Amino acid sequence: YIMQLSDSTLDILRNFSSINQNILIKADSPIKTISEARNVVAKAEIPEKFVKDFGIYDLNEFIGVTGLVNNPSLHFNDDFVMISDESGRSSVKYFYSAEETLTAPTKDVSMPEPDVKFILDNDTLNKLKKAASTLGHKELLIKANDGILSLSIVENQNSTSNAFSIDIDGEFKQDAVFNFIIDISNLKILPGDYDVEISSKLITQFSHKELSVKYWIALEKSSTYGV
Repeated sequence: YIMQLSDSTLDILRNFSSINQNILIKADSPIKTISEARNVVAKAEIPEKFVKDFGIYDLNEFIGVTGLVNNPSLHFNDDFVMISDESGRSSVKYFYSAEETLTAPTKDVSMPEPDVKFILDNDTLNKLKKAASTLGHKELLIKANDGILSLSIVENQNSTSNAFSIDIDGEFKQDAVFNFIIDISNLKILPGDYDVEISSKLITQFSHKELSVKYWIALEKSSTYGV
């Protein structure tokens, strides 16, 4: 069985490699990954259908190998995949990794009823990441401010540290008091606009508006919610 990987699928695999360098791909299933710390899970529906289960220990290396030949075609065998160019003259034999050496999600995340919902557009996402980089801060603080949702880049909720804030519209109980905190380093999501849901059970769901990609990112334990 021979297949080619679309650019969008390669982009998703590159993104997933930033969450975990290894991956277990299951036949006829969405591709999924989970971070070694098990605090970030991602799932993507892709147009290609893999016909067998196989594991890759170093996803970045695998993506690099597909770039060694022009217009690569993948031919799946029992123990390895043969990656060939269109002429068939150049090829790379790439061996699978044993399933027990890989970190893979065992079940899907069941998202609880969200306490906060909002749209995070790509422009806002970029501003938040740039602010975190510029200020050297590691936390994204999400809280309500007079009925408006405030997204701030902070350091350990230190009230005297320099903070960058953006106010956006969101849905939440008007009398709710919450401080939801996401570690910026866990925000390894593809560029784009997202529907974001946050549960006080310390879990968030980021759903890409154009691609069939979802991320579940754990909130930091210091997050609080009260009504």
